[in-house]
Amino acid sequence: MTWTTLHHSTDDGILTVTLDRPGRLNAFTPTMAAELERTFTEVNDNDDVRAVIVTGAGKAFCAGMDLGTEGNAFGLDESRTPTLADLRDLNDPAISRVRDTGGRVTLAIHACRKPVIAAINGPAVGIGATMTLAMDARLMSTDARFGLVFGRLGITPEAVSTWFLPRLVGMPKALDLLYSADILDAQATADADLATEVHDPDQLLKRAVELADRWTLGRSRVSTALIRQMTYRNAFLDDPQDAHRVESLAMFYSSIGDGAEGVAAFREKRTPVFTQRASAMPPFYDEWLDTPAS
Repeated sequence: MTWTTLHHSTDDGILTVTLDRPGRLNAFTPTMAAELERTFTEVNDNDDVRAVIVTGAGKAFCAGMDLGTEGNAFGLDESRTPTLADLRDLNDPAISRVRDTGGRVTLAIHACRKPVIAAINGPAVGIGATMTLAMDARLMSTDARFGLVFGRLGITPEAVSTWFLPRLVGMPKALDLLYSADILDAQATADADLATEVHDPDQLLKRAVELADRWTLGRSRVSTALIRQMTYRNAFLDDPQDAHRVESLAMFYSSIGDGAEGVAAFREKRTPVFTQRASAMPPFYDEWLDTPAS
């Protein structure tokens, strides 16, 4: 496979995705959006991968949208006058240049069956910041910066950040971050509950790998995928009975899959050998994901 804006490497089950436009501070383009969306879609069927780390090449993580391109800087079709009705079917090819490209990426991350960790090695601004909100942890280098700078440019938040951000930090803090459009250093990002950890630059990727191992080594791939999706989707359902329905099905199918091996290993005082694959989820999974999470 040919990648023009990303570099992929896999080591011991961990896929490291490097935003790879260092000459442009890894600025985001429609091509990068398409390659990231493809990455997070295809990894669901790659049973050699148990976790994903995203980082940047060179001194930046991602400096935001590449504003040096001709025409609409966000790759949108200015000849259109779209309405909410036009966006009813997000898979309609006719709206491909109406949809926010960052949102395509974060929705793919949200649907990912593997834990996703951001290793933010340098400035993360605009989409460079919002794309990480759909990830499970944001580890930052002391050299990194984090900026939700949309108000400075006269544009609005994207990449589904108005859904993810309040869930991460609460509504008052989310509004302050968006209104102020401040660029935060690493410690201020941690203080805002956006960075999970802050590390020296030479320790950042090492710590990201350690976290990926802590979360996924010796774990059932299907159980991990279900835990990720259930936690994100069930937490904001209106009625706990709806979460109970999903948990009942998840427990039923896991108990006759890797769960049976886990129980047997516990009884026999040995290490479990899980064999289920995240590329083959339980029968209810696809139908459930077609149901809105909130």
